[in-house]
This record gives sequence, C-alpha cells and structure tokens, in this order.
Amino acid sequence: QVQLVESGGGLVQAGGSLRLSCAASGRTISNYAMGWFRQAPGKEREFVASITWSRGTTYYADSVKGRFTASRDNAKNTVYLQMNSLKPEDTAVYYCAARPFSATTNRGDYNYWGQGAQVTVSS
Repeated sequence: QVQLVESGGGLVQAGGSLRLSCAASGRTISNYAMGWFRQAPGKEREFVASITWSRGTTYYADSVKGRFTASRDNAKNTVYLQMNSLKPEDTAVYYCAARPFSATTNRGDYNYWGQGAQVTVSS
C-alpha cells in the first residue's frame, strides 16, 4: 500500500502562483512514478505532469508546459507541483497519484491516489 497526502491548494488571482505538495508513505516509494492530475467541474480527470522518484524525469501536458514544474524531495518522500502564471482555466481539484516504475499520462494506470486539493484561480 502507498498512502498519499496532499496539501497546498487555495485561492489565487490570475497570474499568481501556488505550490502543491504530496507526501508519500508505505511501500518502497523509490520504485514508483508520480503523476499529477486535475479535474474541473463537469470534466474528466486529466493528466497534468509526472515525475519519477529515481531520476526525477518529468513530463508535462501541453496546457501547463512552461508554467508548472514537478519536483521531488527523496529525503522527505514528497513531490511538489509548482504552478506559476496561473489562469482561471487551471481551476480544478488537483490529485497526486502513484504507480509502479514508469510514469504514464493515463489516469487508469495509477494505483494510488491522494485526497485532492482545490485550486481556484480568479480572473
């Protein structure tokens, strides 16, 4: 089992920044890849970014590339999503997720999920 606990959501004006955290515990987390997803009201949950624990390899959705940055702190078993230049269309509940070994963009591939963090960007 892997447990994921998110923090850091909130309300911010357009152009502002927020950082989400996802603390992981349980199985050997270094063997897992982490994904960030988001779900806006009435929409499907979509891929945002991913990062691997071992090499820190990252991948981003086109919609956030250049604005969002995923990182990890191996000593703290925590991954982060730094979100800059936020737009109203970034408003959603953001989830971190974990799956063994390699990262993918498919939400169905992830076995473990955090509780979600609300991010609201006002115009």
